[in-house]
Formats: sequence, structure tokens, C-alpha cells
Amino acid sequence: MWLLVHDQLENAYKAVLDIDVELAERVSTREKRVNAFELKIDSDIEDFIALYNPVAIDLRFALAMLKINNNLERIGDYADSVARFVQRCPLTEEDKELFKRLRLQEMSDRVMSMFAQTHEALTEQNIGTAKSVFEQDELLDQLNKEALDILADYATEHPDSIKLCLELAAIFRKLERAGDHISNLAEETVFYIDAEVLKHTKSLGE
Repeated sequence: MWLLVHDQLENAYKAVLDIDVELAERVSTREKRVNAFELKIDSDIEDFIALYNPVAIDLRFALAMLKINNNLERIGDYADSVARFVQRCPLTEEDKELFKRLRLQEMSDRVMSMFAQTHEALTEQNIGTAKSVFEQDELLDQLNKEALDILADYATEHPDSIKLCLELAAIFRKLERAGDHISNLAEETVFYIDAEVLKHTKSLGE
């Protein structure tokens, strides 16, 4: 499921940057597979807990996977929403210049890097790798804020592009929210490995 969602997210943002409607349609078509995975994994985890009554690290593993599964599904939803934006909005080559000003490529690359990092942290059970994700999430917040300021100015200068600016603001919000869910993946990885609860803490990297 992790790899499927990774591909969905990567293809969704590639569809935006390349204005590739066909690729966007493929992302939306595969969304049902993400949902099916979530239901199957949830069911397997429930069966595992009911049949084996796990304790200690085994219970932490089950609980962490349950939350990771939910966060992956939400990231998959964001990918689908981005893909539907490409299908819905008549983007042009000129819009790519606006994408550059907004640093859309940089933000999407950062999200994908964080996503790959959390997968590596879980598979290698590396707490340091997991915790290094949190600082990157702060950069996403900053990029999102800067993009909103640029879009506000652009909409003022180009009143006919207000709808596009609102749509793009939503895209950046989804990128920022995807980063939040990726941070949740890292938190659950740390919890599983070391029983350390990071949720709601202020200095996650410490």
C-alpha cells in the first residue's frame, strides 16, 4: 500500500507540473485500489489483535500499523484530489511559469522525499531517519505560506485568474496536509520501535 500511495502522489503532482490529463485520470482510476488496501489491512490488523492478543512490541506494531494505514489512505485521497484538479481545470503552458514562481516543483519534491524517508525509517527501523522528517515539515509550512502570498498578489493583478488561484491554493494546502500525515507516519514509526509518543510534543526533533 505504501508504494501504491507513493506512486499515486508522485503521479498526481507530475500530472500538474506536466499538465498531463491522461496521467491524472489514471491516478483517479487507481484510487479504488488504495481504498481496498486500507479496508483489507484494517481487517487483518483486527484479526491479528483478536486472535493473538499481542502485548509489548507486538501490540505497538499492530497499533502503529493501524494508524499508518489510515494516514496512507488520507495521503491517497490528497493525490486523487490533485489529479481531479488537473482534469477539472483547463491548464495551459503559460501556467507553468506561475508554478515556477510558486515553487511547486520544490514543494512536491520535498513531500516525496519525506514520504520515501518515512518508508525507509520503518523498513530499517531507524529512529534517526524517522525524526529527521519533522524539520522538513516546517519547510513545507513555509513554502505553503509563501505560495499563498504570491497567489494573492497574482489574483489581484490578474482578476480573470482568481478561480485558478483558489484552486492552486487548495493544491498547496493538500501538499502541506500531506506533509502533516507523513509526519504522522514518522511518529508512529518511532512509537513502534521505541515506545516513544511524539504526538502533540513541541520539539519533535529533540
